Amino acid sequence: MAQTIALVDDDRNILTSVQMTLEAEGYAVRTFTDGESALQGLLSKPADLAVLDIKMPRMDGMELLQRLRQRSNMPVVFLTSKDEEVDELMGLRLGADDYITKPFSQRLLLERIRALLRRNEASRAEGSGAPPGGVIARGDLVLDETKHTCVWKGGQVQLTVTEFLLVKALAVRPGMVKNRDQLIDAAYGENIYVDDRTIDSHVKRIRKKFRQVDGEFDQIETLYGIGYRYKEA
Repeated sequence: MAQTIALVDDDRNILTSVQMTLEAEGYAVRTFTDGESALQGLLSKPADLAVLDIKMPRMDGMELLQRLRQRSNMPVVFLTSKDEEVDELMGLRLGADDYITKPFSQRLLLERIRALLRRNEASRAEGSGAPPGGVIARGDLVLDETKHTCVWKGGQVQLTVTEFLLVKALAVRPGMVKNRDQLIDAAYGENIYVDDRTIDSHVKRIRKKFRQVDGEFDQIETLYGIGYRYKEA
């Protein structure tokens, strides 16, 4: 069965051209021209991945992402303009998995979509029991790859696929520093270019989520100019 991509943009030219590209690659595509109709459509019938524009009528991409994240960890790619750097960072902090700046290469968008779908598919396969990834326990942290769950001090921490992979990459070897390139490879795979600030924004959101469970969470350390590490117990 074809995987379904939701495209949400008020620019019909972008919707038409991207839809044609994705359908030519074998994806099923659903399109929406505003955030409100997209929210209703995606909550009633989820897609495998969504590509969201930020500036839209009735409900912008930021609010749409925030509302979706209350119900779903579906992978999300943001489309932003060159002058929307603040929006890019805010989108990542709200839980977007990736962003692409307009005007964009459709080949690049397709590569990002494929990478995110591969990771999400792998997570689902593990959750169905094939093949098991196991449980990683580091002090008060428990990551269950088979169920895609994260527990800190007994409390559930809801992580997107990207966030889960970043926490896993850091927690596997406590005390060892991971630079941003290593974390990009762990979360996105090789041969995918992602800006350093994308990793920084994901780490900020991860910390925020853990602090919702434990206000004193400080297990992920920043080594300025180097990268991040998970503190040894």
